[in-house]
Amino acid sequence: MLKHTSIKQLAFCSICIALATVTSFIKLTSLPFGGSITLFSMLFITLTGYFFGVKAGIATGITYGILSFLLEPYMLTPVQLLLDYPLAFGALGLSGVFSNKKYGLITGYIVGVLGRYLFHVISGYVFFASYAPEGTNTLIYTLLYNLTYILPEMIATIVLLCIPAIRKLLLRLKDDTKKQVS
Repeated sequence: MLKHTSIKQLAFCSICIALATVTSFIKLTSLPFGGSITLFSMLFITLTGYFFGVKAGIATGITYGILSFLLEPYMLTPVQLLLDYPLAFGALGLSGVFSNKKYGLITGYIVGVLGRYLFHVISGYVFFASYAPEGTNTLIYTLLYNLTYILPEMIATIVLLCIPAIRKLLLRLKDDTKKQVS
């Protein structure tokens, strides 16, 4: 994975990929042209960035994106595949940029999810514009379409992360993980 990755860090990232995969199948709703609101699946990938830094988070996200494609493949072109899977999910690892900030967990999560959103918007605009209703601006359509599944899950996860017991647990887990990996 990375040059100085410990076995414990690799195991933790693998567990996060497994948890993200399992929760990605718990779909609260699915959209007709792709995308779904899941049970906090993005959180697990962003945690790897938040705990271990941007490189580990992006590597974990890319791995998860490839696994997602293998489990539920949809490909129009190789570029669309790159945008919608490894790049979009890899962007979740940007959460690591804020790992040492006071509200880094929530800020990092938001930045990671917005990174994912950006890649899906680019893909939607370039490859799925034909799905926009006639007379609709395709950029506005893809911005709104992708928001319909990204935003609700993001809001639900932020609410979860604002629960003091959850936040405290994750901060303690981060500290314990850092001690064990060092």
